[in-house]
Amino acid sequence: MKGNDSSVTCMGARILHFGYILPLLLCLYTCKGYADLAGDADGLLLFKKSVDVYGVLEWDIGRNVCEWEGVNCTGLSSSSLRVTTVRLPGRALSGRIPNASLGRLAELRVLSLHDNSLSDGLPTDLSNCTFIRSIYLQHNSFSGSLPPDFSSWPNLLHLDLSFNNFSASIPPSLGNLTQLKSIYLQNNFLSGPIPSLNIPSLVNFSVANNQLEGAIPNTTTYSHLAEASFSGNNLCGFPLQPCGVEAPGPFEGNGAAPRKHHRGLSVGAIAGLVVGLCFGLLCVVLLCFTAVKKGSAKDSKKTSKPVTNGSLNASSSDPRAAAYVSSTASNVDYKKLVFLEGVEHRFDLEDLLRASAEVLGKGSIGTSYKAVLESGLVVAVKRLKDVTTERHEFEGHMVGIGRLQHDNLVPLIAYYYSKDEKLLVTEYVPNGSLSALLHGNKGVNHTPLDWDARVRIALGAAIGIDYLHEHMCVHGNIKSSNILLRKKYTSCVSDYGMSELVSASPAANRVMGYRAPEAVDLKRTNAKGDVYSYGVLLLELLTGREPANAAKSGEGLDLPRWVQSVVKEEWSAHVFDDELMKYISGTQEDEMMQMLHIAMSCVAPSPDQRPSMKQVIEFLQGLKKSQTENH
Repeated sequence: MKGNDSSVTCMGARILHFGYILPLLLCLYTCKGYADLAGDADGLLLFKKSVDVYGVLEWDIGRNVCEWEGVNCTGLSSSSLRVTTVRLPGRALSGRIPNASLGRLAELRVLSLHDNSLSDGLPTDLSNCTFIRSIYLQHNSFSGSLPPDFSSWPNLLHLDLSFNNFSASIPPSLGNLTQLKSIYLQNNFLSGPIPSLNIPSLVNFSVANNQLEGAIPNTTTYSHLAEASFSGNNLCGFPLQPCGVEAPGPFEGNGAAPRKHHRGLSVGAIAGLVVGLCFGLLCVVLLCFTAVKKGSAKDSKKTSKPVTNGSLNASSSDPRAAAYVSSTASNVDYKKLVFLEGVEHRFDLEDLLRASAEVLGKGSIGTSYKAVLESGLVVAVKRLKDVTTERHEFEGHMVGIGRLQHDNLVPLIAYYYSKDEKLLVTEYVPNGSLSALLHGNKGVNHTPLDWDARVRIALGAAIGIDYLHEHMCVHGNIKSSNILLRKKYTSCVSDYGMSELVSASPAANRVMGYRAPEAVDLKRTNAKGDVYSYGVLLLELLTGREPANAAKSGEGLDLPRWVQSVVKEEWSAHVFDDELMKYISGTQEDEMMQMLHIAMSCVAPSPDQRPSMKQVIEFLQGLKKSQTENH
């Protein structure tokens, strides 16, 4: 019995011991999850410290990292959450990404940092992110060699390193990524041969505009690709010209000897050759004219249904290189919508024609509609007017516009071109425009626009316009109705880059009150003209007045001149919106005066006296920082 008691006592001790260990093991397991997420946060904070020189990322260390802007987490439970997505395109990030920052995100799946100013080489410990599936780093200033061993990313599907300064050769290890669907390496300084790739899943590929040389490997992966994928290098082989064969000179036939072996032509032979060439050129011109005339007649017989009120009868993704403009345009079916690269939710023109439509507004370049498709998808459709460009120029321009991707821009989804109709399909932004918010119905349910919201709207619009200028695009039609609002007053710019497409004849009636004094022709607007229009927009935010009707006394002054007249009489406080003055503090009134000064510098009569949009952003970010400190 005593022995049994002893056994029971030992068993109880073991159970008691296990009872202590089990919670400890569970704690260690769950604490490990939290420690990993904490490690992810530490890595991201080091990343921010190194590259967020303008303080754009408002990451609050007091909040869960999964709630930070541009960061997404996944996990089976709250205790196993890890950072799996980092999307921060176009955030004015610059400098070198250090080791022990992004490389700590062991569960990372998507890394999107395109359209920033990041530089130097990629962090070497990025190879620790073995689960990564998509890397979008295009349009930065990265340099040095590509990662030597792509085998560290066996799950990679999409790789875009285009428009950077990468050099050296393309590592053969790229061929080990058997699941790749897209590789974009164009517009770098890569040299050497192209590695032999056998990746059946590969759909999109470009190494255009590098310093590559040699023969294109004869593999099934390369066999379906267009010439544009390899252009701008010293390459040969299909789909380019065969290796070892020089392109013939203008007067050399297929069997001609090299030019240095030709004897000089006689005067009579030269004269005959010139006459023959002129006659041949005349025939070609006549044939082209006849073909164009027949094509126009055919188009006139088969026109699309017109856009009407009530129904149209008429979503961001990855920017792609200009190397694809020609291939996109050549494959267009002119009776269909043409979707931009990366758009997931596609539909037919007939779906759009059957959609219920609501007029959103009539602007200087066309009428906008809200279209609700039968599938439930909601898009915005703009029916352009006064478009004077030819089809191929229009298509090339649309592809260029589609490559502009930023959170402060309304993305272009698709376009349609026919003789009688030109349509643009964009994302629908449900919260309306700044113009409607400032000047719309102010009934019982009207919510006043406070100072913090106005600063946020101004900053978002400035960042979007600066992004356009960095990518050599002038907006040309900045006004409050083209500033759309997402949640929490995040502003995004619409109708950018359209001024080049419309007729210049009615320019005097366009953008009334916003146009710079020197901007006589809309097609010749420049970045300084955009700065002037943005300055008027700031004055509109400050005063609450519409630019074309600034003087309520009926004197017809435009907004900048009205503000100047009031400030000149030392009535500065009378400039500001009465609705705004009811709710501000003394500190905020000082901030309003500071914004007034920057607005007036933007509307300086001389373009040379106006700041750049980047300088405006720096000022507004300083203003926002002082808001945070005062709150």
